[in-house]
Amino acid sequence: MPHSNSTPLPPPSMAALTHLLLLLLLCVSAATSNPFSSPAVFNFGDSNSDTGCVVGAAIENIYPPYGHRFFGHPSGRYSDGRLIVDFLLDAMDMPYLNAYLDSLGAPNFRKGCNYAAAGSTILPATATSFCPFSFGVQVNQFLHFKAKVLELRAGKGGKKLDKYLPADDYFQKGLYMFDIGQNDLAGAFYSKTLDQILASIPAILSEFESGVQKLYDEGARNFWIHNTGPLGCLAQNVAKFGTDPSKLDEFGCVSSHNQAAKLFNLQLHALCKKLQGQYSDGNVTYVDIYSIKSNLIANYSQLGWPPCCTLASFSVNPVTSDDLLHFDMAGFEQPIMACCGYGGPPLNYDSRIVCGHTKMLNGTLVTAKGCDDSSEYINWDGIHYTEAANQYVSSQILTGKYSDPPFSEKMPFLLKLKF
Repeated sequence: MPHSNSTPLPPPSMAALTHLLLLLLLCVSAATSNPFSSPAVFNFGDSNSDTGCVVGAAIENIYPPYGHRFFGHPSGRYSDGRLIVDFLLDAMDMPYLNAYLDSLGAPNFRKGCNYAAAGSTILPATATSFCPFSFGVQVNQFLHFKAKVLELRAGKGGKKLDKYLPADDYFQKGLYMFDIGQNDLAGAFYSKTLDQILASIPAILSEFESGVQKLYDEGARNFWIHNTGPLGCLAQNVAKFGTDPSKLDEFGCVSSHNQAAKLFNLQLHALCKKLQGQYSDGNVTYVDIYSIKSNLIANYSQLGWPPCCTLASFSVNPVTSDDLLHFDMAGFEQPIMACCGYGGPPLNYDSRIVCGHTKMLNGTLVTAKGCDDSSEYINWDGIHYTEAANQYVSSQILTGKYSDPPFSEKMPFLLKLKF
């Protein structure tokens, strides 16, 4: 028994709670190989994993309350805090990735680099695209990065760069992560019919396969590929395409958008199976983000952090083992409505004004403000998820049961507690 005058320990961090929970749930033998036992990560994607590329390119500025939940200020991420990629790196006990276009703040690329850019597509960007950094451009940025790193490390004084740049073999041993395709589908609905969008999916995935093949030819061997989420459940799409109730499903999501996402994912999964057979000396892991997110939206009131550990109350309440075992009993309050926006319920989204901005609308100066507690919301700004939702999604990814091939038996090897 503890002594009566013992000093209570402070509650663990949110990352530590995730790690501890997963260790309790996944008490199985460790393995010597797993998708995350890599010395570096190279990430490709859109705003779901952009950690500063678009902001670094001065394409767009984002303002408070972006980033307030974790970083205390906008961090280049399209969320109130961390993204799924951040939580996965936490699980790997690795630092968060610097964006490829980071030029200030002493960026460090020793453990990898992030090429993801908000608004990017798999298909090549056009003159009207919001973001020029399509998947092919991101792959070319990586090729330039790799060539420059090898050149610098081979030159005089290259040893001095060890703490800033990846080692030569990190490019072969590293994990190549992908989360892209959402904008190819969502953007197409503004100018194409559903049938046209469905017919375009093979061409989109052919472009994706070409990019992956380029990386493989450059020595990449470990691929981690997310499918796309339920696009029809984003407030932006509901506001634009869901004004007719007959277009919505039982959860209030736009049926056509989710239909397109499902077909995209079906064909992406088939491509990953093909690559698994084709890359006999590699590892290709397909991750079903759609199922995790759609389950979260359908069961939002039962899924989330335990009452002790919501982001708002975590710092003042103790954590018990019973709380951990009942991890998803607290639930979210809002499955679709944006936390940061303008217009109020049911969507709190107005396409004319984005989160954090102030603008004159109908003769009145208005501001798209954040909600009181973003941990109660799944959606942050009408398009992107809150940190709380991202953390829940990450915890489900780390169970391994949403991956092909599954890897849950390997997870205890890589998870490290952080108190």
